[in-house]
Amino acid sequence: MRKPDQSMTATVPGAIQPYGLTLDRFIDHAAKWHGATEVVTGGAGASARISYAALRERSRRLSGALWSLDLREGDNLGIMGWNSQAQMECWYGAVGIGIVCHTLNPRLAKEHLAAMIRQAGNRVLVVSPDLVDLTDALVTACPAIEHVILLDEPGGGFRAPRCGRATIWQYERLLADSGEAVAWGQVDENAPAGLCFTSGTTGAPKGITYTHRSNYLHTVHQLQADASGLTANDALLMAVPMFHANGWGFPFSAPAVGAKLVLPGRHQDGASLARLINAEGVTVAAGVPTVWLGLADHLDATGEAVPSLKRVMLGGSAVPQALLDRLEERLGVIVQTSWGMTELSPLGATMPVSAPRRDAAKSGRPPIGVDLLITDAEGNPLPKQRGQEGRLQARGASVVERYFGHADPAVNADGWFDTGDLAVIDEQGNVSITGRAKDLIKSGGEWINPGEIETIVGALPQVAQAAVIGRGHPKWGERPILIVEPRKGAEFSDDLLLDALRPRVARWWLPDTIVRVLTMPLATTGKIDRQRLRADYGKAVRGEDL
Repeated sequence: MRKPDQSMTATVPGAIQPYGLTLDRFIDHAAKWHGATEVVTGGAGASARISYAALRERSRRLSGALWSLDLREGDNLGIMGWNSQAQMECWYGAVGIGIVCHTLNPRLAKEHLAAMIRQAGNRVLVVSPDLVDLTDALVTACPAIEHVILLDEPGGGFRAPRCGRATIWQYERLLADSGEAVAWGQVDENAPAGLCFTSGTTGAPKGITYTHRSNYLHTVHQLQADASGLTANDALLMAVPMFHANGWGFPFSAPAVGAKLVLPGRHQDGASLARLINAEGVTVAAGVPTVWLGLADHLDATGEAVPSLKRVMLGGSAVPQALLDRLEERLGVIVQTSWGMTELSPLGATMPVSAPRRDAAKSGRPPIGVDLLITDAEGNPLPKQRGQEGRLQARGASVVERYFGHADPAVNADGWFDTGDLAVIDEQGNVSITGRAKDLIKSGGEWINPGEIETIVGALPQVAQAAVIGRGHPKWGERPILIVEPRKGAEFSDDLLLDALRPRVARWWLPDTIVRVLTMPLATTGKIDRQRLRADYGKAVRGEDL
């Protein structure tokens, strides 16, 4: 080996520029390279529209206005409203100077919302104009709230909240009087950027803190071709609310690629969505299944079409196969199923556009940056990871490590987060969520998985939605009850449902009772409200009823 020449000057290894992965980069990029592309907000009348360049300018001025209200880096700004231009400006105006966007779901009970606000220490609350009654109640219940900013949105004109001691600010007036462009980009990428609480439907709401880095990397995950695959040629209808795990990340990924962003505001009925899709040339849409069921019903009733729409991304709850088939047939689109949760920021898996067959039971593969593991009930990895049902664990750059305000980690020693879901991963790596561990029904000492029954019944064209809950039983411990929402105009016997189940499940899995409902109760996230179903139909059977 040749000895180095001692006379040579020592050289320093090369290096890459430090470039913080902060969320203001996305709107900066959109304004510079896609400045004329629009962000559109639907309303009862004409839609409001603004370019990315103008939205960035207003967001920077809003940063100064928020600063004037004594908000500083690390403070939590409470935001409660519907998808709109003003909400986008609040998000970027806040994160640009290190303020944390604490999104609040106005569909939650005020007691839950008040608990979240108190835990987050919100002193400033931003609200949509139709939520003033709820706002009055929250200000009364949360003494720390000092300021309320009332957004200006299409179709507004609602009364101002009373709010007692809190100061009320009209959004445009605040921007005009105190708006001043301030410098962005001074925030560390590991600083908190967002705070989102779980819905609380399965226990006390728990907060997840998103950092600039985690949301930036989640955006990269989501933009992969086999995930959302958005491009500058797309017009995205974001029907998923921004308070549902950051609108699934679309407020970041749309400007990141310069896609046109269409926000429906609070109007998400079938007629409003059809009008918005056709007026704005929407190519990709994202939201929970019930939203698209309403659109399909509207198109059936009117004979209208949405020819520009190419893809619909579904998430938030299980999708019955019959609904998926109907959407593809009626809307003429490719449907991408997905799985995720607030704790994952939220993307966990997505079915690729190129999948040869649409199977509602499959949620697709995880994107790079998310890793999944199947374990037994004690958390031990299953020796065979393909084709075996078990508990689904996740880890990655956008997966929770510890809940907001909690001292103990939410992950095990190896960094795996227990999602609480039961799942199977097939040989191609597609994830199928087979149920929730907490929803399993124990009958006669054996387990019944409601998810399997729901998948079979949900595939019937006569059924709109199906749910299975356990009901207490003096002999067997629990027995399954099947609740179905028939498709509009459909009539069928109990035997039709049972005949579909008999060849595919054990005899003792067959439901003891079948209940028909006009409308399936839904939780605030669009998922079936199992707590409500258990309260209405889960009362234990008495011994004399045997």
